[in-house]
Amino acid sequence: MLRRLRDIQWNRVLYFTLFFIGVIVVVVIMNIVGKRDEQQLCKDIKIVIEGTEAFIDQADISKLIEQNYGSFVGKKVNGIPFQKVEKTLRKLPYVSNASIHADMDGTISINISQREAVMRVINKNGKEFYVDPNGLKIPTTLKYIPHIMVATGNIAEGYNEALDTISTPLVKDLVKVVEFIKNDELWTNQVVQIYVNGDKDIELVPRIGTQQLIVGSADSLVQKFELLKTFYTQIMPKVGINAYGVVNVKYSGQIICEKRGNWSFSDDQTKKIANNTL
Repeated sequence: MLRRLRDIQWNRVLYFTLFFIGVIVVVVIMNIVGKRDEQQLCKDIKIVIEGTEAFIDQADISKLIEQNYGSFVGKKVNGIPFQKVEKTLRKLPYVSNASIHADMDGTISINISQREAVMRVINKNGKEFYVDPNGLKIPTTLKYIPHIMVATGNIAEGYNEALDTISTPLVKDLVKVVEFIKNDELWTNQVVQIYVNGDKDIELVPRIGTQQLIVGSADSLVQKFELLKTFYTQIMPKVGINAYGVVNVKYSGQIICEKRGNWSFSDDQTKKIANNTL
């Protein structure tokens, strides 16, 4: 009998005993927590809206939730359809993402990421919309008007009031031009608007001067804006601010300038301007 007792591996017995005790404790705790979660009531709602714009605010989100799901405060937390609420919020054209979760104290936190508008478009039919960096259209609202570049003129891109994507290459080019300008302090201060002319060339409307600054498309923007910089720093100081009515850099490596009226440069003079030797 004593020999049998000696053969028993008491360490293993102790290990399995503690293991089963631990399992029982975990099960008990989970049951307690589960029952508490079933009875947990929503005490408060915390809404956080991230982003630089102000298209929507906390009152808008609260109103939308109440219209679709009623008031959360006083309801059991496990009875609130979190996933449905997130889908509802993500359908808003001003929202890029939304998440909702409950804290241990009964507070429901709603986090909203707001879209950023980089350009306002007024198409040839007078329809207006914003565009974000990802090429998504955003409806305009009188509640908030962001301080961004406006593009007007011969723009055929339409809008049906939904969260739609850009469909024409022209507006995609406009976004690229606007983003380029936004990232350069010189051009941010000098360009006040973008215009698309009858030939569907992109023009820049300057803050100083009244020239037509034609860049054409969004190809080779670094080179084109360097040529415009050459015009402003080397050519314009010699001839005056309003000597030329048109400054065209749409063609590769060239500055084509036209004086006001019917006079334009000869081929030889154009070459001199392109080579900064005028």
